[in-house]
Amino acid sequence: MDGSEDFYRNWNTYKKGFGDLDGEFFLGLDKIHALTADENQELLVVLEDFDGDERYERYERFAIDDEDNQYALYALGTAKGTAGDSLRRQHGKKFSTFDRDNDTDEGNCAVQYSGAWWYDDCHESHLAGVYNDNTYGKGVNWNLFRGLKYSLKRAIMMIRPRNF
Repeated sequence: MDGSEDFYRNWNTYKKGFGDLDGEFFLGLDKIHALTADENQELLVVLEDFDGDERYERYERFAIDDEDNQYALYALGTAKGTAGDSLRRQHGKKFSTFDRDNDTDEGNCAVQYSGAWWYDDCHESHLAGVYNDNTYGKGVNWNLFRGLKYSLKRAIMMIRPRNF
């Protein structure tokens, strides 16, 4: 939202969560897993660029695995919205941080792009990137909205029980 929180954090910090609930924060992988393990959840991603253009993408299903499986993004339902589906490439991928390399790239995507995420080899979206860094792939990116050389002003991921 404003760059006040550093998202280049280690595994244990992402596991527990960090930040200020009234500003920038990450809920925590353990909490996200607990919320998504027993009940069907949907995910809403809200994005805004520096021109005030706001977009969204809603995923009908969202769930991550437990720590034993490196919090893999194992459920990602059909996407609908105005931002484009830039999370699909991360489906089935394990979460990576600079001190826990679980991506499929021969390097460490978390180190290369100064963030943490469900990297493949490496990403099409990167919402835990460096705020206002327009270096290729390092910023808060959503490829199908503004590309990997544009760091977004605001990115929010929200989950809720899925209504059938």
